[in-house]
Amino acid sequence: MESKKGFTEMLLHPDRLFPADPSARNIARELYAEISPLPLVSPHGHTQAVWFAKNEPFPNPAALFVQPDHYIFRMLYSQGVSLDDLGIGQKEIKDPRKVWRLFASHYYLFRGTPTRMWLDYSFQEEFGLAERLSEKNADHCYDVIAEKLQTPEFRPRALYEKFNLEVLATTDSPLDSLDDHRKIRESGWKARIIPNFRPDAVVDPDFPDFARNVARLGEQTGEDAGSWRGYLAALRKCRERFRQAGCTATDHGHPTAQTANLNESEAGKLFAEVIAGRADAAGRELFRAQMLTEMAAMSLDDGLVMQIHPGSVRNHNVALQQRYGRDMGADIPQAVNYVSALHPLLSRFGNETKLTIILFTLDETTYARELAPLAGHYPCLRLGPAWWFHDSPEGMMRFREQVTETAGFYNTVGFNDDTRAFLSIPARHDVARRIDCAFLGRLVAEHRLDEDEARDVAHALTYRLVKEAYKL
Repeated sequence: MESKKGFTEMLLHPDRLFPADPSARNIARELYAEISPLPLVSPHGHTQAVWFAKNEPFPNPAALFVQPDHYIFRMLYSQGVSLDDLGIGQKEIKDPRKVWRLFASHYYLFRGTPTRMWLDYSFQEEFGLAERLSEKNADHCYDVIAEKLQTPEFRPRALYEKFNLEVLATTDSPLDSLDDHRKIRESGWKARIIPNFRPDAVVDPDFPDFARNVARLGEQTGEDAGSWRGYLAALRKCRERFRQAGCTATDHGHPTAQTANLNESEAGKLFAEVIAGRADAAGRELFRAQMLTEMAAMSLDDGLVMQIHPGSVRNHNVALQQRYGRDMGADIPQAVNYVSALHPLLSRFGNETKLTIILFTLDETTYARELAPLAGHYPCLRLGPAWWFHDSPEGMMRFREQVTETAGFYNTVGFNDDTRAFLSIPARHDVARRIDCAFLGRLVAEHRLDEDEARDVAHALTYRLVKEAYKL
């Protein structure tokens, strides 16, 4: 479609997210042109291995875009849209076109949000749409997307290749059989899809059915998981099973970053209290704290990179959780302490050069005060990118501005998309690459960095650091 200005209309401007200052913008453009063709490395996310094992078409636009994406349905819910009307919690959406129309009629709610930019990227780049989604064009957009989803080019494996993905990591429970990962490997398809080890179900006493989960872990590994030593042995065996399936990293979604350094006797007594369901809130928190230290010890032995994702009050809306289950978009950030919380773990392992612990935060006040100084000193620590609620242009820029002065670029680990929405992966990486180029372009324009250095840093932030940090 030709505009009055004579160029083809697009949902996204080619200079989006670049600096307004012309000199810095020109530099950012040049940097982006160099790094934009680089492969995508996705070391932490929540896509499903079964998609690629079965390689079946995605069923419809509503199931692809709306149902799995809590960024979308939490915004709609905040404005009074019923989750039932969005098909949330349903195995199969009864009327996907109706859900899509409802989504389209509320698309204005996403103005100025990163979700809008991710969606527009997918609509434009993947489906060739050039008109902003609205109530008026909802059916047309639905038909275009639905028709393309039935073609071979939009099967999960074809999209993986189209996105230029080099590695894609899922996030999996220790109790998962990893059969879908096995099927992918045995199919002969030359793609690298690997699991991440997420042990919350068997290390967090507040996780539903915790004691039963631990018992299942023992059954799966042939260890006496009812004893402290047997429990640790079961976890080691499980980690090895993941490692054999290609896993290079663990992931820990604890409410805080608290760690502990109990002796074996103390830890054993605490475990007995926890597994019996007698531990109070303080005891359960102490157990989670001890388990972070135990996991660091195991990572030093087996080489798995450790990710700590603290600071989310998960399932804050109790009524929503009771009706629909976990992870319904009601997770809320809270303040997090890192300096004293991590001290017990760092007292044991902080100086280990063969251990990598990647720290994330939902508390931006800790960037300059705690996280950057910690990562700028301890050899084992690296900083993960702006995460979740801060996975936005502004959040990414705040991260670079507050972290770089103390931790530099090379104590960070590039970008990871951390998404359930498969089609948003290239969009999220594109935003991160543009923001990094914008930041570097400004440094060059201000004569704080030479252009050859900026090119090297841009490549590192886009590709090299993530592969090194995650041992990929």
